[in-house]
Amino acid sequence: MTVIACYSNKGGVGKTAVAVNLAHALAEGGLRVLLCDLDPQGAAGFYVRVKPSSRLQDQVVFDDAKRIAGAIKGSDYDNLDILPATTALRDADLLLSQMKKGRSRLGKSLKAVDGDYDVIVLDCPPGLSALSQTIFHAADLILVPVIPTTLSERTFEQLLQIAGDDKDGAGTAMRKKIAALFSMVQARKSLHGETMARMRDAHPKRFLSATLPFSSDVERMGVHRAPILTFAARRPAAQAFLDLTGEVRAKLGIG
Repeated sequence: MTVIACYSNKGGVGKTAVAVNLAHALAEGGLRVLLCDLDPQGAAGFYVRVKPSSRLQDQVVFDDAKRIAGAIKGSDYDNLDILPATTALRDADLLLSQMKKGRSRLGKSLKAVDGDYDVIVLDCPPGLSALSQTIFHAADLILVPVIPTTLSERTFEQLLQIAGDDKDGAGTAMRKKIAALFSMVQARKSLHGETMARMRDAHPKRFLSATLPFSSDVERMGVHRAPILTFAARRPAAQAFLDLTGEVRAKLGIG
């Protein structure tokens, strides 16, 4: 079982679109996939028409693996199941701070479904917090969408610095898990091209080749409430997500 966290310490970078379309494309490719919506806003579940869970309350998300397994729902797509969001995640940082070995809690809970899925995709809330730390610990790959702008470049550098500065040694392992991709790219903007070139030069092994364009098709996911491959399969944005999926599979040795 491979765990992929779609994460950014900056909001509004297309993280949920990456999580949903990656999970759907992996499932379309024949893998058994669980999409976990860890953002209390529940956007990933909204895209695939799954309502927030009423079964996961308080610290259950991190302390009751059996109930996590019981809260999983099927989707309209073959091989793709959903662990929907819960509003209890708003208090995740407080709960984790009160638990012993809070950093490893999510990974232990996900073991309840080990063997049921080939891949687990985590849609993570933005920010650096106790929740993000337990997500990093559980993930095999931390996939970070980056808009090629100055502020996104700055927050990505902050993320790498925080990972490298971790005093207990976990930061080094976390930093190795981080793979970035450019998101919401507008080819006509010279600033985007310049920023992408500069960041690739600074981190030649960190960025994936696949880039996701700024596209109205991605925005229409909210209208259709469906992954992009279901309604715009021949459009450039859909092909970009397929390229990303293939690259992720190759990087992790999946299938």
